[in-house]
Amino acid sequence: MTRHGGRRLGAWCAGLPLAAVSAVVGCRVADTDGITPVPQLLAFLPWLLLPTGFALLCALLARWWTGLVWGVVVLGLLAWYLEPYGTTTEPGGPPLAAVRVLTSNVEFGRGTPALMPVIRDRRPDVVFVQECEYTCQTTLESGYADAYPYRQAVRAAGSHGSLILSRFPLQPAEGVDGTMGMPGAVADVRGHAVRLQLAHPMPPLPSQLGLWRRELGRLRAFAAADKDRPTIVAGDFNASQDHAAFRRILDTGLTDAARLAGHDRAPSWPSRTASVIGAQIDHVLLSPDFTATGAHFLRLTGTDHRALIVDLTLHQRE
Repeated sequence: MTRHGGRRLGAWCAGLPLAAVSAVVGCRVADTDGITPVPQLLAFLPWLLLPTGFALLCALLARWWTGLVWGVVVLGLLAWYLEPYGTTTEPGGPPLAAVRVLTSNVEFGRGTPALMPVIRDRRPDVVFVQECEYTCQTTLESGYADAYPYRQAVRAAGSHGSLILSRFPLQPAEGVDGTMGMPGAVADVRGHAVRLQLAHPMPPLPSQLGLWRRELGRLRAFAAADKDRPTIVAGDFNASQDHAAFRRILDTGLTDAARLAGHDRAPSWPSRTASVIGAQIDHVLLSPDFTATGAHFLRLTGTDHRALIVDLTLHQRE
C-alpha cells in the first residue's frame, strides 16, 4: 500500500467513529435524545471516549490535521459532559430522621432469592422492587410481614409488577401511570409526610421511544406537582443523566442520591459487565429536604441490575 493510500485509510478509520460519536455528542449539546440509535448510545456516553481516542490516534498517524482538531473538540465535549448534571444545595434545617432506601429490579422476579438476605442484613427502611411479579410479591410480603408491615403494590405478572415495602406507615397515593407498575404512597417518617414514588418507565427500545419519553415525562410531572413536601422517587428509570428526558426530572429540583454520595457514574446495568462497562439507570432521586451520606451498588444473582442502597437524612425545611 502506498503512503497516500495508508493516509487515506487512516483518515477513514478516524472519520467514521468520529462521525458516529459526533452525532451522539451533538444531541447531548442540543439537549435532545434524538432518534435511534442515539438514545441507546447516550446511556453509555462516558465509554464513547474509547472510539474517540482511537480516532485521534488514527488521525495522528495519518497526519489528518482536520480530523485531529475534530477529535480534540469531540474529546473536550465528552469530558465536559462527564461532569454531574445540575446543582446541589445542602438543606439548612436541622436533621429530623435517618432513612435507608433500597431499590432493586429483580428481572421478572428471578432476583428475589438474592434480594431476601440483602434486605435482612442491610435493614432498609423503604424497599422499592421493580419487575416483582406475583411470586416475588408473595415471597417478600410473607417473608418480611413483621419487619415491613406496610406495603403498596401493583399486582401483575412479569415485568409489570412492582412493590414498595416500608417500616414507616403508608397512606395510599395515586401512582404514576405507566406500562409497567409504578405505585406511589405517602410515608409517615417520624411524623413527617414523605412522598414515595416507584419509577419504572419503559426502556428506550427503537419502536417505543415515544412511550419512553411520555412515561419519563409523567414522572417529571409527579416530581413538579408538589414541591412543598419531601419526595423520594426510586427505581429503574431506564435512563441516565445523559438523557434529556431524565434531566427534565432533575430540573424539577430533585437530586440523584448517588451523586450526593460521590457515585454519580457508577454503572448499575447490565450487572454482569458493570465492573467493566455499563450505565447508571437505577436511581434514587431526592427533594432538597434530604442529604445522602452513602450509596452502594450491589450485585445480585438472577437479575441484570445492581441493587442500590442509599443512606439519607431528612432535614427540616427552613
